[in-house]
This record gives sequence, structure tokens and C-alpha cells, in this order.
Amino acid sequence: MAGRKPIPTVVKRIKGTLPKDHISTEPMPSGCLAEAPDHLDAVAKEAWDYAVANAPRHLLTRLDLSVLEVYACASSIYRDAQAHIMREGMLVTTPNGMPMQSPYVTIANKQAMIILKACAEMGFTPSSRSRVSIEQEPEQDPWQDIAG
Repeated sequence: MAGRKPIPTVVKRIKGTLPKDHISTEPMPSGCLAEAPDHLDAVAKEAWDYAVANAPRHLLTRLDLSVLEVYACASSIYRDAQAHIMREGMLVTTPNGMPMQSPYVTIANKQAMIILKACAEMGFTPSSRSRVSIEQEPEQDPWQDIAG
């Protein structure tokens, strides 16, 4: 689809630009994500847990599983590539003695792009957070139980 991404219905509703006769066909996913899939390695599970723990409540639903899985796996591969770069350096020597860029630099760069794209889709970057709106739960008054 060419042009701008469509504005989500919830954003139009908050802004007050949603027509009164609008019939929404947007899916309203339910169910929160919690447990990382079993097939992820330890580093990917750590990235998964970090994202779930730091995302706003009710932002990530079961429908977001694949995007969060891509983010977690790319984070794991990125960290592994960075560890290789830190150990071996950014340049390697070919069998005929010529220096060349380490293949791990290319891997790290590709994974960084995947991570950034997944982060933008999930509202994890500062600019994408400005496009996400979540209804905040009212804070409970700690004196309410005593007074009531």
C-alpha cells in the first residue's frame, strides 16, 4: 500500500476525528504476553522478558507474539555478533593476507535494522511511542480502603 500508514481507530477516537457513523473493522486483540516461547535461546528469552516487563500494560497482546519473537531472536543474534567483534575486532585477515571487514559486522548491522523495525512496530522507540495511546488505569487511592 502506497502513502502514509493508516491512523489507528483508537487514535482517531482520542483526537476526536473519528466520524460518528464509523464502523471499525480493526481487530481488537486480547490476552497479554508473558512467557517466552520454549524454542528461544537464553539471550532471546532475556530480551523477551525485558520487553514484556518494560512495555506499557496491555500494549503487547498474543497477536504480537511473532513481532516480539523476531525482536528477541534478532537481539540474541546481534549480541552474539557483537561479542565476536569485541573478541576478534572489526577486521579479519583473508588466507592471502588481505584485511577485510569481519562478517560479524554485517550480521550485527542487519540484526540492528531488524531490531529497530520491530521496535518501531511495537512502539518501543521515542518517535513511535508518540503514535501509541493506551488508556491509563486510574491510580488507586491508598486511603480508599480505610475510608470506605
